[in-house]
Amino acid sequence: MPDRPVVTRIAPSPTGAMHIGTARTALFNWLYARHTGGKFLLRIEDTDRERSTEAAVQVIFDGMKWLGLDVDAEPVFQAGRADRHVLAAQDLLAKGRAYRCYMSVEETAAEREVARAEGRAIRSPWRDADANFNDRPYVIRFKGPQDGETVVHDRVKGDVSFKNKDLDDLILLRTDGSPTYNLAVVVDDHEMGITHVIRGDDHLNNAARQTLIYQALDWEVPIWAHLPMIHGPDGSKLSKRHGAQAVSEFDDMGYLPEAMRNYLARLGWGHGNDEIFSDEQAISWFELENVVSAPARLDWDKLNHLNNHYLRLAAIDRLVDLVTQVHRSRDFHLADGDAAILARTIPLVRDGAKTTLELADATVFALKRRPLELPEKILGLLTDETRGRMSRLRDHLAQQDAWTVPDLEAALRSFAEAEGVGLGRIGPALRGMLSGGAPAPDLAGALVSLGKEESLARLDDALSPAA
Repeated sequence: MPDRPVVTRIAPSPTGAMHIGTARTALFNWLYARHTGGKFLLRIEDTDRERSTEAAVQVIFDGMKWLGLDVDAEPVFQAGRADRHVLAAQDLLAKGRAYRCYMSVEETAAEREVARAEGRAIRSPWRDADANFNDRPYVIRFKGPQDGETVVHDRVKGDVSFKNKDLDDLILLRTDGSPTYNLAVVVDDHEMGITHVIRGDDHLNNAARQTLIYQALDWEVPIWAHLPMIHGPDGSKLSKRHGAQAVSEFDDMGYLPEAMRNYLARLGWGHGNDEIFSDEQAISWFELENVVSAPARLDWDKLNHLNNHYLRLAAIDRLVDLVTQVHRSRDFHLADGDAAILARTIPLVRDGAKTTLELADATVFALKRRPLELPEKILGLLTDETRGRMSRLRDHLAQQDAWTVPDLEAALRSFAEAEGVGLGRIGPALRGMLSGGAPAPDLAGALVSLGKEESLARLDDALSPAA
């Protein structure tokens, strides 16, 4: 292939959710286009008119947007290009590289049985007939070579050979004149200027058939790169029992798009031992030769580790928005001023959160409304002795002017020393009175999250005779 700008594409069918495999394929195409200074395009293969709804197309757009994979041109819709596919089939007819096949459904089924028994692909008796009956339904079949081999030069798999006798004369146009997948893909990729077809290795067999169509049309064959499949953690085919499969599900489960990009990049590709890297680094490093041919495995622990890393790097304002969305999705009432509470709380609890859902859980204690309903376990800690000590602690805290984690840690230590006890005799009761039994950070962190006024008010509520 002459040295020309790289053009890659992602070509999903809008027939459901955007799955993790499609997302990984999109990412690799995006990375390679950005690495080479080329273009990354999107084609919607919407020829299944019953399933290709507007909502299904929007799922693809939303998935691409969430992943942060920008394209370099307006999307191409395959269904609107049927006339171009028909012209290509007619060109093949004119060149003698396709033929009209008048076999009935029953005749085709019978031929398929014979071909299977003889260990070959089906061949139509109309293959070498010069027939054109206007009153009989027909399909247009590709007239491929029957001898020799077709070699797919693949940048991931290496050279893969297919015996031509095993490649059937595939249908190009159906009886209603509609194009089939392999013809449409070749025509669209050619006319979109696609130089590199990077896709899942379940399409490797199609690459042999498409190579023959390219050659028959005297078009340049693109560079192939077939990616390994993604398996579940146990090595089996990825399914619902392994957890999320669709991009939207990972979003709903609280994963950040930058974490997903980092994680998906490591599913079948790598740069030495680097596990965590920026988009800029991935773009700089990405080469198709570094894609491995073995299937990749979904690893939740690694994904959670990466997501925690990016949660710790994320801007607080962004995390406040994300956590707010989680709370609202759970019908958790948020009041004016809660954003400020979240902004104080999130930096103190995000180190222990793997997802934004866990981050939202960790902020619940700070958003509770007074008076808190203390669980029996917390009430059981508030003996007369503990109530007296907590009352003295409340007064000790009220005297603190600096309400920061270091200052409050020092204040708690000095109080425990004055009481002649360890922090272990103070912590459980204090945490429970402040949080109402909800998960909370360390004691000083909980106090900072709540602020001085709210902290003292919660202690007063818990120590009141009615509590």
